[in-house]
Amino acid sequence: MTSEHPLAAFSTATISDGLDRLGRPGSLHGLAGLFPGTRLFGRAFTVRYVTAGHPAGTVGDYLDDVTPGSVVVLDNAGRTDCTVWGDILTATAHQRGVAGTVIDGVCRDVARALGTGYPIYSRGRFMRTGKDRVEVSDTGRPVTIGGVQVAPGQLLVGDEDGVVAVPADVEERLAAICAEIHEREAAILADVLAGDTIAAARARHGYHALQRAGS
Repeated sequence: MTSEHPLAAFSTATISDGLDRLGRPGSLHGLAGLFPGTRLFGRAFTVRYVTAGHPAGTVGDYLDDVTPGSVVVLDNAGRTDCTVWGDILTATAHQRGVAGTVIDGVCRDVARALGTGYPIYSRGRFMRTGKDRVEVSDTGRPVTIGGVQVAPGQLLVGDEDGVVAVPADVEERLAAICAEIHEREAAILADVLAGDTIAAARARHGYHALQRAGS
């Protein structure tokens, strides 16, 4: 899907600007990739965690249901005191062709991801297990990640700036907007490198209004 989808050509910064123009949320605040050069593109397989009950439930065997090319999206309510993703899941997901993992929370055993290049976006890394601390509440339902609701099947795009979630109903319009934004920013850069001032080039191509509705 990555090479065929028109949004695959654009950075998360451009996509975020396009979402601003549409007045739609999508930038997942506070999440970052584990290593430089991280890229992610795929549709969400959603999992929600809650505080473990008594007796504690499982942290989940959901990965058996994730199809290749999907992005595992884990809602752990932003908790950073225990992990919901580690070595076994990274190795299995990488071997099965999962596109990456996005966590509103933390991960551990990051050496495996660093060694394989498996994309993980999270709020950080911490070694303490989530077992007996959190449990899977449900899968395949809308979750909240970085303040943004993410639905099953929703497109996720990640790069070194973070992750954006693209609402399904605006994918086609957003691609056209991103192409326009990209072209205008490229024109600004070309003018500046050719000797124009930044102020003049930005004014000529409407830089300060690129993200505004109606621009």
